[in-house]
Amino acid sequence: MISKTATKIFGRTELPCFQETCSHLISFYNSKSLRQGVCIHSPLIKLGFQDHLYLNNNLLSLYSKCFTLDYTRQFFDEMPYRDVVSWTGILSAYVKHEKHEEALGMFQEMMGSGPCPNEFTFSSVLRACSALREFSYGKCIHGRVIKHGFDSNQILGSVLIDLYSKYGSIEEACRLFSCVDNGDVVSWTTMISSLVQAGKWSQALRIYIDMIKAGVYPNEFTFVKVLAAAGFLGLQHGKVVHAHLIVFGVELNLVVKTALVHMYSKCQRMDDAVRISKLTPESDMFLWTAILSGLAQNLELREAVVAFQEMEASGFLSNNFTYLSILNACSLTLSLDLGRQIHARVIMTGLEDDLPVGNALVDMYMKCSHGAKDGLRMFQGIQSPDVISWTSLIAGLSEHGFHRDSFDLYMEMTASGLQPNSVTLSTILRSCRAAKSESQLLKLHGHVIKTNADHDIVVSNALVDAYAGNERVDEAWDLIRNMSQRDALTYTCLATRLNQMGHHEMALHVINHMFNDDIKMDGYSMAGFLSASAGLNSLETGMQLHSYSVKSGLGSFISVSNGLVSFYGKCGRTHDAERAFAEISKPDIVSWNGLISVLASYGHISSALSAFDNMRLAGVKPDSLTFLVVLFTCTHGGLVDMGLEYFNSMEEMHGIEPQLDHYVCLFDLLGRAGRLEEAMEILETMPVSPNASIYKTLLAACRAHRIVPLGEDIARRGLELDPSDPAFNLILANLYDSSGRSDLAATIRRSVRDNKGSSPPQKSCSSHPVLA
Repeated sequence: MISKTATKIFGRTELPCFQETCSHLISFYNSKSLRQGVCIHSPLIKLGFQDHLYLNNNLLSLYSKCFTLDYTRQFFDEMPYRDVVSWTGILSAYVKHEKHEEALGMFQEMMGSGPCPNEFTFSSVLRACSALREFSYGKCIHGRVIKHGFDSNQILGSVLIDLYSKYGSIEEACRLFSCVDNGDVVSWTTMISSLVQAGKWSQALRIYIDMIKAGVYPNEFTFVKVLAAAGFLGLQHGKVVHAHLIVFGVELNLVVKTALVHMYSKCQRMDDAVRISKLTPESDMFLWTAILSGLAQNLELREAVVAFQEMEASGFLSNNFTYLSILNACSLTLSLDLGRQIHARVIMTGLEDDLPVGNALVDMYMKCSHGAKDGLRMFQGIQSPDVISWTSLIAGLSEHGFHRDSFDLYMEMTASGLQPNSVTLSTILRSCRAAKSESQLLKLHGHVIKTNADHDIVVSNALVDAYAGNERVDEAWDLIRNMSQRDALTYTCLATRLNQMGHHEMALHVINHMFNDDIKMDGYSMAGFLSASAGLNSLETGMQLHSYSVKSGLGSFISVSNGLVSFYGKCGRTHDAERAFAEISKPDIVSWNGLISVLASYGHISSALSAFDNMRLAGVKPDSLTFLVVLFTCTHGGLVDMGLEYFNSMEEMHGIEPQLDHYVCLFDLLGRAGRLEEAMEILETMPVSPNASIYKTLLAACRAHRIVPLGEDIARRGLELDPSDPAFNLILANLYDSSGRSDLAATIRRSVRDNKGSSPPQKSCSSHPVLA
């Protein structure tokens, strides 16, 4: 009711004009989100306009934009009249402040008060359901949406698509999208985003093409999602989307620029990613983190450190995300020294209690250290470890071979009340595969089924890998057939394990199943199929795969390039192997090891050693496998002194501690040259205990050079180490034959035949007390 005071001051004819002025003022302040607009509230009350519903709704919106939720709720409670706009305004405020449960409570109150909800009301309620993962309630709201005739509404269509896709109902999301009348850029982008989140990248790109055909122009948010899909599909797709971005004239702002950096990083084109990041002067922590993360994922540690320094020089202080990227790079490149330095920086900046950083440190120490003690110590320093902390520790112990301890820790984690996530389950399943533990695998599979975790494709893929790794191929196929969703990794796991079992032809048949499922090969699956072709010595199949990799853009993946080097090498096509290597823009350690191995295997000794020198000149640090290949090269080239130099340089120059395999190669090198006295001196002083392979290698050298006394001594040592191995007696018998002692040779062979039926003694398996 208009107050008498207001009537006296302005007169009845002037009041409507004043109301309109107030309305315009509040609308202006509301549109600009200017909190000064609330100053009009007091005069409105004094002039008796507190009952004006339109003005109050505008004030409510202003309060929700500029003030706390408490002030907004207080104003709403004091409103004498409320309509659907009022209720929708308070609901929107609750959702905006992430008070989703309260929002649903307000909706129930609204439904009891009488106003009929509109499309904006339903939009806020559905967003709250989505945030709370209240899928059942969301479906009920969807029913009301249909009942009120909003089932083809653009605004609600986008929200419903998002809701259903978050719960894995992509088919329902697609059906809803097809029902939306004249979909706008928001609904198209929401559909694309849903498909990207579900890992259906090809389908996301097809929707994007349909969007353009429908005459709906994509905006920057559309391109962010499409670039994410293109990053998984390969460089060729990424370049096309980048070209579209330019054609449509989308501004290269920070969001778009960061999406481009992510895409090129995913396609292993860090030069392009860095170049794009510098096209405009604007930068923020998200862009720097994208660059650092991309460099880390592409194992460009030196460049990552330089980028880290450039970021700090630009005035951006390192935060936990920065350190996470650098620590991830250290983990991927096994750079323990840099990891320790970053750890020191973390402590100096006061981030040692940050949980994600602590988890990254556990992961770094577990992957980079020779043992598990550093990672365990880091884990014990975390006050409240979460599921990621436990998963990092379990994965680290499994990688170090402590499979029983990893199982025990898994049980301890679940007993503490923490539920394993998909990464935890895939990690412990990987441990089951490595340990060949079928009993643990069956128990875990039962738990996965009981908790419905098998609906997660990551867990399902890990189950396939574990069963195939335990040579239970039929069960692995059954799992694949029953999976609701399959991807390239599903089949890559199976093909990899089939290759390891020598079933190369079966591995190649996996290609047909991928084709039937409309799943395209990625870089890893292509490498697996090339490996199968090499195993079968099938040049024609491998060349067809090579051709496909070029046409599909997979040739840019380093895993494919390395697979081609190995394939052509195993098929005896050394020139093709060298050409495949030459086409790699930035060869990694696997590339160089593959090239050196191919050259050495076909007797190109000088070329193999030259490749080793070129690798070091290129700045690629040799690893343990490199030296195995180099020692093999020296052995077959008769380069004894050079081989000794390489062996001695392992620890002195490269910090690589020789393992038993290196000593086997060394003794083979010395044994073939007849330098057995020198070999025995090394045997007596080597820091690791010799295994049966070392004694067999030395015994074979004694046979070749007919050195009976030393051969007898080595055979005795070998039999003491492994009495069940008949090879020692057989090699010794050959030594006696070549030395003219056929009688002794016959006696030994008779003894081997007589003992053939006896069972070898069982070895005991002790646990690793790393957690004591």
